[in-house]
Amino acid sequence: MLTVSNLNQYYGGSHILRDLSFEVPTGKVTTLLGRNGVGKTTLLKTLMGLVPAKTGTVRFGEADLTRSPSHARVRAGIGYVPQGREIFPRLTVAENLEMGLAVKPASAQVPERIFEMFPVLRQMMKRRGGDLSGGQQQQLAIGRALAAGPKLLILDEPTEGIQPSIIKDIERAIRALAESGEMAILLVEQYYDFARSLADQYIVMERGEIVMRGEGKNMDADGVRERLSV
Repeated sequence: MLTVSNLNQYYGGSHILRDLSFEVPTGKVTTLLGRNGVGKTTLLKTLMGLVPAKTGTVRFGEADLTRSPSHARVRAGIGYVPQGREIFPRLTVAENLEMGLAVKPASAQVPERIFEMFPVLRQMMKRRGGDLSGGQQQQLAIGRALAAGPKLLILDEPTEGIQPSIIKDIERAIRALAESGEMAILLVEQYYDFARSLADQYIVMERGEIVMRGEGKNMDADGVRERLSV
């Protein structure tokens, strides 16, 4: 679904992303791991067109999106849940979810499966987003991205600052989305156990480079945890 080839990115004179190449297939969870500051969030912003790629290509299906603006990438079928959630705090839960329908026809409705995954959102439709707990806001951010009906879902640190019970809810939702076979998922995560539980394949970054990759079931045997703690 997503194919990244020889991607490079710079900030000033600093070489942030170094010749990255990888694929994110449909029906699989691809987990991207690495310590703070290795370039993970910069990579996601580049994939979403929030910062331009210096060199390399980003292909989504048959389309070359390397120079496409962010809204074109969303219309193409890429959903993005940024680090820190970035919901609209003064809008209600219903209004936040409806923002995810911006690329859909005017008659589009919020998909029922969002409420099946996260029942609390239905109960709080009239509450303002800023009044929700951190975990509920994360569920709302994922729901908003799913409302657009993406073929690729990108999640940046979805467990950050979230209580364990809601982490389990998010884990079940991500696995169900992948197992539907309709969606590719790219998960950036520092919480190793969460990443390992979901990963069909993994990628490890250090200093803007990919230094390890493999199948999720082999993460322990490959020493990924130890690599992240060095």
